[in-house]
Amino acid sequence: MKQNGEMGDFLRSRRARLRPEDAGVGLSGGARRVPGLRREEVAHLAGVSTDYYARLEQGRHPHVSETVLEAVAGALRLDDLERGYLFELARPKTPGPGRHRPARVPRVRPAVHRMLDVLNDVSPALVINHRSDVLAGNHLAHALITDFDTLPYRERNLARFVLLHPAARDLYRDWDKVAETFVASLRLAAGRHSDDPQLNELVGELSIKVPQFHTWWASHRVDQCAHGTQRLHHPVVGELTLSYETLALPADLDQTICLYAAEPGSASAETLRLLASWSAPTDAEASSPSGHGTAHRNVAS
Repeated sequence: MKQNGEMGDFLRSRRARLRPEDAGVGLSGGARRVPGLRREEVAHLAGVSTDYYARLEQGRHPHVSETVLEAVAGALRLDDLERGYLFELARPKTPGPGRHRPARVPRVRPAVHRMLDVLNDVSPALVINHRSDVLAGNHLAHALITDFDTLPYRERNLARFVLLHPAARDLYRDWDKVAETFVASLRLAAGRHSDDPQLNELVGELSIKVPQFHTWWASHRVDQCAHGTQRLHHPVVGELTLSYETLALPADLDQTICLYAAEPGSASAETLRLLASWSAPTDAEASSPSGHGTAHRNVAS
């Protein structure tokens, strides 16, 4: 029932953002009491009855065909990411035996650690999961953002750092924009992993501690944080503008590499090289038997 309620909230939020003229709906019928489209207008565009669509928004229709979902997605002009999110909400995973046992931290393969090491002088790189837990990272990433290995285990989470750590507000020049995007990524993850207790705990904590969280969460925006640009002010080397890309590791379920890069020849590229020099591990660290001298390891056995 909770998932059906989430789907209803999502549909209402997408309906409210559409202007009638953008959806090809006439403006007849007098003054509009609600923003966006009316239920009957969405129902007409989707080719379903108003009563049927109303039941969808009220969470009273647990079994929805793919044909109807496709039609509703088209009527509401959902993009590919939002469409996938709607299908996730309409097809919640049914918990099976043992699904709620504490999950083990996934092991990051040695080959992936070596790749992080290779990137250490040129690109900050982190390995994260759907919750934005930091599973591994190279020295340059830890120097750029924060040394996640020094944080308590439950705090080794990129979204949590951005939204809760005081240093993040100084680091990210456009903190509101970055924070809102991370909330949108958690909203997407919550639709795909509704039975994840650690994710639910993180969302609950953020909703209590971050004043803007409720507004951002209620907007039902979803985002993969797949790529973009961030403006940063590092406390040691100063201003940087970096692009970021996320790359899935197909062989490693729920592991994604997040890479940062500066435009070649730019002032940010020179500043990033300076940060790499400043953060380079010492010879003693590089030869450490524990293997923590190059890419930081944050894995469990």
